[in-house]
Amino acid sequence: MQEDHDAPKPREQGPPSGVIFLSILLFVVWLIINASFEVPILIVGAVVSVALALVFVRRSTVWNIPVTPARVFHFIAYTGVFLVELVKANIEMLRYVYAPRIDIRPGIVKVKMPLKTPLGRLALANSIALTPGSLVMDLQGDDLYIHWLDVKTTDTEEAARAITGPFQKHLEAVFG
Repeated sequence: MQEDHDAPKPREQGPPSGVIFLSILLFVVWLIINASFEVPILIVGAVVSVALALVFVRRSTVWNIPVTPARVFHFIAYTGVFLVELVKANIEMLRYVYAPRIDIRPGIVKVKMPLKTPLGRLALANSIALTPGSLVMDLQGDDLYIHWLDVKTTDTEEAARAITGPFQKHLEAVFG
């Protein structure tokens, strides 16, 4: 008996959860960039966000992230953790800049990439790169090479906890 591989599959009702997640993310970015809550800007931002989300989700499975209350909580928690780490890193950079004598030990640290999904890896790499004092140089397999302005330890696991630790728990819960 011949199997029918070309038979149309039943279509899911409503938009995929990836569209909702990406639309909200893009809309928040739109609001931050425009810094305005005027009605025309909100309408254009919502339409553009949904249109872009539909295009991205249909062309790639990367954005198909189920939206659950736990994931929303962890995404909000990650945002808070990222902002705290960003402020701490900026204060540390100010300390380096205004110190009478610069006492730093720059170096490259190899850290195991704890996340497996492409979007999770991207979020972690960008979180590290956006905090001053660290820069992601390369990702080879599961190894992440990071230029750290002030290497505080040469122990790989301790360095990983210092660099990726604040972000890892929440990003794993959101992206897997």
